Amino acid sequence: MRIGLFTNNYRPLINGLATSVETFARAFRGAGHEVTVVAPRYPGDHSDEPGVLRVPGLRAPTHHAYVLPLAWWPGVVNAVAALRLDVFHAQHPSLLGSAAARWARRADRPLVFTHHTYYDRYAHYIPGPTRLVARLAVRQAVAFANRADLVIAPAPAVARALRSRGLRTPIALVPTGVAVSSGSRDIRRTARRQALDLAEGIPVFLSVGRLAREKNLAFLLAAFARVLRRLPAARLILVGEGDDRPRLERSAGDLGISGCVRFVGSVPHEAVGDYYLAADLFLFPSTSETQGLAALEALAAGLPVVAVPSDAASDLLANGEGGLMTPEDPASFAGSVVELWEHPARMRAMGEAGRHIAARYAPEACAAKLLGLYEDLLRARESAPARARIARTGEAET
Repeated sequence: MRIGLFTNNYRPLINGLATSVETFARAFRGAGHEVTVVAPRYPGDHSDEPGVLRVPGLRAPTHHAYVLPLAWWPGVVNAVAALRLDVFHAQHPSLLGSAAARWARRADRPLVFTHHTYYDRYAHYIPGPTRLVARLAVRQAVAFANRADLVIAPAPAVARALRSRGLRTPIALVPTGVAVSSGSRDIRRTARRQALDLAEGIPVFLSVGRLAREKNLAFLLAAFARVLRRLPAARLILVGEGDDRPRLERSAGDLGISGCVRFVGSVPHEAVGDYYLAADLFLFPSTSETQGLAALEALAAGLPVVAVPSDAASDLLANGEGGLMTPEDPASFAGSVVELWEHPARMRAMGEAGRHIAARYAPEACAAKLLGLYEDLLRARESAPARARIARTGEAET
């Protein structure tokens, strides 16, 4: 198959959606399919990647790292048409997503849409009254989803939310896959700590993700300040970059914990595994995630998770095996972190259970499920003309 993945953000940006697109593209190619990622061109990025069609764009006014791709730019339409795609898979309901819908209709090919995000929880990035923007974002996403031939939900809670909001299109559950680490975690952990200049024996807690308001990191800093009252040697590592970093750094200073918090900044996805291996616990304060890919990656590395209640955390930690869900209260969250740290045998058991949870999300298996859905859509599309001819003539073809 010739597959097009249309995304409004991709490398060099590092976020869960870009990771999802890259993971599926790699698995599809490994299965022998021809894949083109259609994505924005970023300022200063002149890389010529095989299998990536870059679209010119404008820097987003409210989110400096992002680019708004211009699908109507001269040459883009012809470049996409020349790909002769069998499947158009949109990752967003706007910009390149809406362009993919037009191009799919023009080519009479299936349109697939993955609903990655609860768009109403990102309304603060759009100028205007937040509540109104949130309602319009939900309405637009559902309307777009109803234009697709198939909607992909990365987690069960997303599917339930879409149905409750009026989705009529068939929906399939296909999460993004992660690879489970192999070998002894303890041996590799020592080496990673040395490489990252982290002393052995001190509690090291980790969070991975964009430094953005919806990630609830101000709450995490408040909770970590309470952790330090009982574990004064503890360190919190924040891997990721974002517009909220200056505010979070000021907050750490106001709380008097700057010396115990390390803002690492942006790290290539292939290097984030070093931090998962070096840490003792993964802290997951976000309530806006759909699948919670960073938490799933932590489980795959054998790292127990402490999370506040959310759809993503409920899907991953419902049975309490790979980590703990605790109320969104700094004292309760801090108490759960300290309790786990003080029971290393329980942490080890949770780490091993987390690897078993993550094993259900093998990238090749997730990709194979999605490829099967693509093939079903193509078969249905190919048989439609035959059904139309039969309806007109009353005769079946032999």
